Amino acid sequence: MTRLESRCEGVHALTLPAGTVLIRRGQKADGVWHLHAGQVRLGVMDERSMVQQLGKQQGPLWLEAASALLNQPHVVDVVADTDVRAEKLSLQAFQSRCNKWPAASRELMRDLALAQRQQLELAISRLAKDADARCAEWLLQHAEPSGQGLGVVLRERKRLIAAQLGMAPETFSRVLRHLREKNLISGAGRVLGLPNPQALRELAGY
Repeated sequence: MTRLESRCEGVHALTLPAGTVLIRRGQKADGVWHLHAGQVRLGVMDERSMVQQLGKQQGPLWLEAASALLNQPHVVDVVADTDVRAEKLSLQAFQSRCNKWPAASRELMRDLALAQRQQLELAISRLAKDADARCAEWLLQHAEPSGQGLGVVLRERKRLIAAQLGMAPETFSRVLRHLREKNLISGAGRVLGLPNPQALRELAGY
């Protein structure tokens, strides 16, 4: 971690390595990160890794500023996906800047921040659906007739499929292993068999 020259009071400019957790879901905002360069992942983490991925964001942009504006806990976890350059504006400095806006602008920004927060909360609630169930649903949606019933050809890389499902690549691999152990999928590589479609439908909640 290398400290860079700060450009204004209340700002700490840093170079952070991939894997650095910038924001923890549920914690009260103590400042606002501005991402100058690099990529971050948003989602839900356990103690060590991202288990449910909501999406990725590329700098430059502000990270989860709505929570600071509303003075509420963060909605999502944010972790550096690559090395990033970022500055953290202190909460006091951020609020001081916001207080200089005209009253109408402050009201508009609060409304926008609240709407963004509600959208994030809705997205997180959808992620709460069991990872096995989401994967089962995806497999059924992409099933094709094969010589021995139904099968799925993985035409995209697993990390891209995982992103569609809102989960980390390692979570997707773990789910596939779990489904294979339960005899709900068969085969390896890019071609998977579905020996028990009805069990998959039940798992998916159909």
